[in-house]
Amino acid sequence: MKKFVALAMAAAMAMSMVACSNTSTTTPNNNTNTNTETKAPEKTDGEDKADVEIDASSFAELAPVELKGADSAGKDSAGQLLGEAIAKNVEEITGGKMTVTYFPNSEMGGDNDIQQGMIDGLLDYIVLQTAPSVSFVPEAAVFDLPMVFAKYDGDKIDEALNSEDSEFHKAISEKYADHNYKLLGYLQNATYRLTTSNVKLDTLAAFKDLQIRTMENKNHMAFWTALGANPTPLAWPEVYISLQNNTIAAQENAADTCASANFQEVQKYLNFTNHILYLNQVVMNNEKFESLDPAYQQALLEAVQKSIDEVRPELEKLDKDSKDKLAAGGMEMVEYDDSFYDEVLNLDGVKELYADIDTAVDGLGTILQNELAK
Repeated sequence: MKKFVALAMAAAMAMSMVACSNTSTTTPNNNTNTNTETKAPEKTDGEDKADVEIDASSFAELAPVELKGADSAGKDSAGQLLGEAIAKNVEEITGGKMTVTYFPNSEMGGDNDIQQGMIDGLLDYIVLQTAPSVSFVPEAAVFDLPMVFAKYDGDKIDEALNSEDSEFHKAISEKYADHNYKLLGYLQNATYRLTTSNVKLDTLAAFKDLQIRTMENKNHMAFWTALGANPTPLAWPEVYISLQNNTIAAQENAADTCASANFQEVQKYLNFTNHILYLNQVVMNNEKFESLDPAYQQALLEAVQKSIDEVRPELEKLDKDSKDKLAAGGMEMVEYDDSFYDEVLNLDGVKELYADIDTAVDGLGTILQNELAK
């Protein structure tokens, strides 16, 4: 019922925008602020419109702006915490001149729904994980590179993903912009998707013929196949019972997901495979972002960075608390040193997968690895 109401609201907003327009174009009007008395200065060559100094007085003469934000995250998860923190911080930074109506927990639909809503101008910024964006921004598949982040800490990864000096950040931001996405930032803290199993995966040989439930993602499945396992996409509601009756022997997910699903009741081991980074992104309709006054642009960027800094420690705590719960329930923790990840990355099948993904994302994989290695 909640989703229906939210979608009805979205439809109403869309009808309102059409009714206020005197043309029949289907191109969304991404500027919901109809007061045109205050306009952003034109951007000159080489100048970033958001690269301005702001304080409370910066917004005194500007017309108020209301944004609409949404996430597709679970209740009280990192995605929701981040999206709501941005709404709070941008209002504080602008003294209430920029406000956000926020729809958490898939109130505006799932991953594809909120992305399409953002593109169509019904939503302004959204928070979601990166894998669902591949259908809209194919270059986001760079994050399917298995174990590419496994040997790095959260600060190093954050520098590669979010720093303005990062060649990877510059390159992927351009790819997002090609699809009318404005990349505002990534949230992570070196927490990962792990593997639960009924056999101890302490050597590479132990993965042979392992029947493991995975996401229905060709790159993820190719990775598990390269390890000798048998990846099996399976609907999430079926996973617990399938582990319980031994239809499958393993599954992979973030620690908090494993804990909330009570997998300690049906699995013996938690293996720290760290194969995919637990990563949320904040993206915005790029045309909408470019339509904002530079002061509002800067306020939004500062709000996102402040929110990432606030939520990042929560990710580490959530990961630790979840692992502690699983261990208390009887699961044995299986950790690896760097030699294990090197062994995996040297497998022919994994090397081929890296090459295939790098080609598909126009060399972003190589740029990312070089940035991390600095």
